[in-house]
Amino acid sequence: MHFPRTKWRKIGLVVKPQENLWWMRSHAMLPTPEHIRDSVYRIYFASRNDKNQSHIGFAVIDIREPERVLEFSDQPVLAPGRLGTFDDNGVLPSCVIGNGEETLLYTIGFKPGGTTRMDLFGGLAVSYDGISFSRWSEAPIIERCRVNPFINTAPWVLREASGYRMYYVAGVEWVHVDLPRYNIQTAISSDGKNWERSGMVAIDFAEHENALARPYVVSEDGIYRMWFSSKGDFYLPRYAESEDGLNWTRYDEAVGLAPSAGGPDEEMVCYPVVLKHLGQHVMFYNGNGYGKNGICVAVEE
Repeated sequence: MHFPRTKWRKIGLVVKPQENLWWMRSHAMLPTPEHIRDSVYRIYFASRNDKNQSHIGFAVIDIREPERVLEFSDQPVLAPGRLGTFDDNGVLPSCVIGNGEETLLYTIGFKPGGTTRMDLFGGLAVSYDGISFSRWSEAPIIERCRVNPFINTAPWVLREASGYRMYYVAGVEWVHVDLPRYNIQTAISSDGKNWERSGMVAIDFAEHENALARPYVVSEDGIYRMWFSSKGDFYLPRYAESEDGLNWTRYDEAVGLAPSAGGPDEEMVCYPVVLKHLGQHVMFYNGNGYGKNGICVAVEE
């Protein structure tokens, strides 16, 4: 039985740029949750400075009252990398998981391209105190390779009995200098840091789609559940399920959330993450301009 179609009550923008913070002049993009305790989560996101460069910070939210931010990070937990590295013009969060004494922050590195508009690759930062992060490697953990010769980014990682599984965005071609096509593929690892890729596709394009963006995956009740977003003319949230984490069936109608005329998400709905507390689901997502005005929240009714 797949996830039932959800009826949502939109709260609107909750996490907004803070112009008094130098690294957070615009955007709060790619909500990435880390469970702290009970109903309290740290929501990592990317904001941009005056040079339009993304830095990673966080907001603390109790999802019993998701319309209220309890705390912002005064400084970014991770800034762009050194000149010449894959993330020297912007770094964004994609997934956070605990790994014993380490907290692993999987990232998206951005820099302008040469013959194409941009390069995007997945990276990894590590924390030993849960707050301050440093790069595990200045090189991407999912770089170009034989089976993935284009962009490879937006890693979402699950810890499993046999090791780790990653779902990531993999480019399949550039239609022209400004238009990449990318689907969602899967990789495996024994340590969460070094990855084996075979080009196995988890979610492929439906009709009229050219981009499948940041997967968010949970495993519950013996079912893998994935929320992601797809782009045809604009971004919309999507949903799929799998019994083994490899073979997926889409149930896009189950998402139950669409753009609202005149709202902060009237142009797009993208990058959804869905948390659950006492049987109720709470969705964090981005709207217009990929989160230019912040992170929106919707609560299951």
